[in-house]
Amino acid sequence: MLPDSFWRIIRIGLVGLVLAAAVAGLVLGDAWLWVAVEWSPPAYAEFYARGGFDTPTVVALLVAALVKAALLWLILRAPAPGPLDRRAKVLRRLLYLAVAYALVLWYPIALLPDAVGAAFQLALWTAIDVLYLLVIRWRSRILRAAAGAMFAVVLAGMANELLDELDLPELGSGGIVGLGLMLSGVAATIITVVGQRRDGRWSRGTQAAGWLSVGVCALVIPLNVLSGRISSGNLAMLVMMDAVGLVSTVWIAATARELPAEDRPADLPPARRRVIRVAVAAVAVLPIIAMIHPEQAAHLTYTGWSMDCYDRPSFGDLKPAERDAAFLCRARSTEGGVPPMFPDSLSDQAILAYGRALCRTKDRDEQEAILTRAGSARPAWRVDPWDLVYVCPEIVGATHPELLRSTTETEAANTAYIAEENAKCRDPWPRTKGVVQATAKYFLFVDGDPGYLVHDPEDEAADEVAEQAMDKVYDDSTLVGVAGSAVLVGHVADVVDLCLTVKAFRTAPPRRTAGWDQVNEVPIVSRSGQLTVPYMGEGGEVGAGAPMPNLAIAGKGRYRLRVYVRVDDAGEEQHLVVVFPGASRKRLKLKP
Repeated sequence: MLPDSFWRIIRIGLVGLVLAAAVAGLVLGDAWLWVAVEWSPPAYAEFYARGGFDTPTVVALLVAALVKAALLWLILRAPAPGPLDRRAKVLRRLLYLAVAYALVLWYPIALLPDAVGAAFQLALWTAIDVLYLLVIRWRSRILRAAAGAMFAVVLAGMANELLDELDLPELGSGGIVGLGLMLSGVAATIITVVGQRRDGRWSRGTQAAGWLSVGVCALVIPLNVLSGRISSGNLAMLVMMDAVGLVSTVWIAATARELPAEDRPADLPPARRRVIRVAVAAVAVLPIIAMIHPEQAAHLTYTGWSMDCYDRPSFGDLKPAERDAAFLCRARSTEGGVPPMFPDSLSDQAILAYGRALCRTKDRDEQEAILTRAGSARPAWRVDPWDLVYVCPEIVGATHPELLRSTTETEAANTAYIAEENAKCRDPWPRTKGVVQATAKYFLFVDGDPGYLVHDPEDEAADEVAEQAMDKVYDDSTLVGVAGSAVLVGHVADVVDLCLTVKAFRTAPPRRTAGWDQVNEVPIVSRSGQLTVPYMGEGGEVGAGAPMPNLAIAGKGRYRLRVYVRVDDAGEEQHLVVVFPGASRKRLKLKP
């Protein structure tokens, strides 16, 4: 075992390095200050504060440097001398491995796939918890059983995280499960500290560190779960929580250090015991104090970084009490890299008031004036009614009733609409039956879509030839782009949908160009035995309103594709696509 003097030199050197690096970081800039205090790459600083650190964050980083230096001094104390049995030796090594992970190993492991880190944590703490049950003298079967139960729950949570990373069925999900696992972790710590007290080997200082780690969890639970996730708006709080989180590492290191002691070490001096009691009481009270804000302070339920805001529920799926929160998500969202509608400096109540004021505006100028007054980063942008519907459904619903629907109602309405549109389309060759055929409405992009594909979706180069066909669609007046296994058929009128009939024949059918505005015939090849038209499917916006058949009825090989196009008096466009086997590679304009 290394002498105490060697450990003291290491402690002085590392603690001095931390403090010196923090001072140097203050001079060199935010990124270096972050690295010196948080012991993580400078890119993380840019992630949390893109515009640089504000004064409270800088102060928090400097205070955190002092706190972490003091805790690091306690962590790096020399192991207590004395004999250890085989189990205790293994437990000590694993506990020091957990300490190393908390201090430095977390970053290199984070560079590996997430499943590797989850598996490492599960394996490490499974071994530690089993050895806790075997090494600690609990002096009570009930206490040992309770410890085993809590350890099992915590390990189940780690196993659930590993299953999630491996995309396997999870044991459970949801906020309630996460909160239950966190509370189980707190209970496991409490029981372990009680076991250490009954064992008699661990000092009051080590037990105090265990109780302080429980206090840190008491800080994390209300701040991180009940009050929303800590975000960029509270970076100073994030820094301080990271610093005091080292208390748990102090407890783990002290537990490993005092394993050989057969008798409880001498009690701490009364003055130090009073300091520890004050610290424990302060940590216990801090969660309550942290959640009390001045009346004029901004109350932030959700911010632009909140994970709970990534989903966008339909208005009809929300209970009345949930609608304000949904609007706050949209108002502070930075999704897609766009600036938020309102800044995080505004309270929830202020944003809701501004939102209801926006509902009553009559034109865009009034909206811009309100957003400017609120300090919005995008005052000239239009506020969408599907954002405002959450705060004033009675106003938005009068002009956009579809926004009041639930997801089920929206899906039912879309299905009914597509069925109605499909029913408007008729087979232009009702007496000429193809081997396979279908008629449906084809929906295009509203903002301009060149047309639709007839292609081999299983072709290895499907995407490439589709792009080539799109590039060739405007080469001539036929508006038919050909590229191997893909043909892009353009539309001639300014429409957002058209009636499409597809038919496949074993031989070339009669041309029958009468009544059509254009008739063109081009080659196409099927490399996989498939030729079809894209289907819109569930939740789609572009494609055929009904599944289209496989038009390559003769399997792999070359085919001829004939396209009939016309626009009726009402401006509705109709297409008929005929496919039949044919080796010719000529393009024919049967009716220009």
